[in-house]
Parts: sequence; structure tokens; C-alpha cells
Amino acid sequence: MLKKRTANPKGVTILELMITGTVAVIVLLGIGVSLVDNQRGWQRMYNRVYSDVVTGGHVARRMFDNIVRKASAQNVLLDETGQWVEVHYYQDSTSAELDRYAYFYLSGDELKVEHGIWNPGDMNPRVALRTQTVCSNVSSCVFMRKGASVQMVLKLDNGSEAITVMSSAVTHN
Repeated sequence: MLKKRTANPKGVTILELMITGTVAVIVLLGIGVSLVDNQRGWQRMYNRVYSDVVTGGHVARRMFDNIVRKASAQNVLLDETGQWVEVHYYQDSTSAELDRYAYFYLSGDELKVEHGIWNPGDMNPRVALRTQTVCSNVSSCVFMRKGASVQMVLKLDNGSEAITVMSSAVTHN
């Protein structure tokens, strides 16, 4: 005796399971590829923002601005080719005369600043107190003077990233 097939069979056929499984795998692969790509993009951007080149550029600009802004406009010494700059400033607000100096220069691939005591009446007017490395990976640095401002164009390159930092600070008086 033959059984009658019902019009509404209960359960799922193997073909329906295979189609559903294939669609689910395609959707999951798409989501996975998207997540991996987003992670790589985020990591690239994070490395670009927090790389040694970028942080070094921020530090150099900030230090240059802070020192030049307290310097005297009358006592800015600048190399003819723009390879170094020396500014003179007051140690503190109670100083009556300019008594400190800062000398920015390039040494190899490092931007350095030498701080010291400046006494123009002495035989040797400059007495170095400390030398500080401002940043590394410097490919070039040029200093200029425009009116009362001192400018720095600093190019940093670590092999994978390169930036140019331009800073202009107006001297104190």
C-alpha cells in the first residue's frame, strides 16, 4: 500500500539546509573581511598619529615656540644659511638684563637645543648649562627671521613616514 504524500511536509530538505548554510557563510565572511579591514585601517591611522615622527614634530614646535616667545627681539642671532639660531632671554621676570640663551642646531639627524648663561661682558659670553635633544629623524631644518618673528621649517622622516613642521613665534620685545 502506498502512502500519500501530504501537501505540507514537516521538516527541512537537505537542499534548503545547503542553501541556507551557503548564504550564512557568505554573510559571515563579508562581516569578517570588513572587521579585519577596519582594524587594519584603524591601526594604520593610530600609527600615523602616534608615530615618533609626529610626536617629535609636536615636541619640536612646542619647545621652539616656548623659547622664542620669551626671547628678546634685539638679540636673535641667525646663521646666514639658516642652519642654526640663537636667542637670548630673561631667566625670570625679575631679571633686569638678558642673562640666558638657547641655541638651536642640527646635529646629524637630531635637532638639539643648548641652554646656558649669557653674559655679554665676559670674555666667553656663553656658558652652556645643558644640551637637549628635541627630536630625531630630522632630514632638514632651516631657521629664518621675518620681522619680529623667528621661523623654523623642520622636515622629519623615519623611512616610513615624513612630515614637515613649520613654526613661527614672535619674540617677546
